[in-house]
Amino acid sequence: MTGSKSQQYSIMAGLILGAIAGIGAKAWAGSSASAQQLVDFFSTYIAHPVGQVFLRILFFVVVPLVFASLAAGIARLGDLRQLGRIGGRTLAFFLLTSICAASIGLVGMNLLEPGVGFDAQTRDRLMSDFATDAATVKAASDAQRVSTPIARVNQILDMFIPRNILGSITKMEMAPLIVFALLFGAALTLLPRDRRDAMTSWLNTVADVMVIIVGFAMKLAPYAVFCLVFIVTSRFGWELLAKLAAYVGIVLASYLIQVGGLYPILLRWLADRSPVEFFRKAMPIMVTAFSTSSSSATLPTSMRLAHSELGVRESVCGFVLPLGATMNMNGTALFEGAVVLFLAQIFGVDLSLGEQALVIGLCVLTSIGAAGVPGGSLPLLMIVMAQVGVPPDGLALVLGVDRLLDMGRTAVNVIGDVVCAAFIENSERKIEAHAT
Repeated sequence: MTGSKSQQYSIMAGLILGAIAGIGAKAWAGSSASAQQLVDFFSTYIAHPVGQVFLRILFFVVVPLVFASLAAGIARLGDLRQLGRIGGRTLAFFLLTSICAASIGLVGMNLLEPGVGFDAQTRDRLMSDFATDAATVKAASDAQRVSTPIARVNQILDMFIPRNILGSITKMEMAPLIVFALLFGAALTLLPRDRRDAMTSWLNTVADVMVIIVGFAMKLAPYAVFCLVFIVTSRFGWELLAKLAAYVGIVLASYLIQVGGLYPILLRWLADRSPVEFFRKAMPIMVTAFSTSSSSATLPTSMRLAHSELGVRESVCGFVLPLGATMNMNGTALFEGAVVLFLAQIFGVDLSLGEQALVIGLCVLTSIGAAGVPGGSLPLLMIVMAQVGVPPDGLALVLGVDRLLDMGRTAVNVIGDVVCAAFIENSERKIEAHAT
């Protein structure tokens, strides 16, 4: 436990020092071209490789860890009715918290209206400065649009049951992997016990090896977190942040309400957990999520610590956390609702309560399809904007500060998954106690 605490403090120190160093480097460089070249050199040739080594080790283990843990977890359950019960409660939790998150974002924007009276000159400048980035996002958004109902049905099927599972895995698409692991584990329950146990033992060994590799990566975590945060803060435009301060502040405050308000209530009510103790043990998960901006990259750490530190059984971790990394995007739903209303205010688009309710629904649905990688929600966000009459190109206004908000929403997403795992663990323990 002492080593675990030491690692927590080291990772947190890396986060704080990385932010301080990045901000200091940005201020030191100022308008000096030579100083900025030195900062860019450090970011490109030192910080970037260190951060990427850490991230890529985590991405290495995602596929085998998710498949082995999930398939073995289902095989250990042995009863598909139990799987249906756990799955139903998990999806209900995801839906409830995502609706709450999107509502929190909309309420904050409705109450404070940061987009009303937004300076037109600043708006035009931002639209011009980030037009190229917006065009890239729009191209990705257009690629996901379909023209016929049958094409839309096929698109949904491809999300979960593609023709080529290996092709989907190479693209780090988690939903098909989860479906395949569910089918594999369910099929194992129908085999004779000796053959099922042999395969389950093999899958457990694979999962254990992946966890050990995650442990190797976590030794690099303090340095990698420093580098990843340094890259973001050293390139961040504080002048831009000042112009969008109200918007950024409301979104960050909404994240805090979700994490510091809703999640503790759910932990007490549904998981019978002390929120303070829970968040203390889950701190490395949140820091990893914040620094990597990737639910998929954080998944190995989440699975490892949810079991070892939070006492969630492996079968529950193996089912809930991979599913959450794909489908439970609370922070993304919150962000999307907030940014749609903010941009609607800037462009003078008056959204009725009915249209805002539609926004909530669309945010929840599109957040499920958002990729668990940095910026993965932006193409889908353009689709939501278009549905309610907000100019999709207006997304350029907020792209300059999106990385900061992306880091925050990833932390909200991931900790929501872990809270759900704690809830499922508690409910299963109660059912087992009642049965005996």
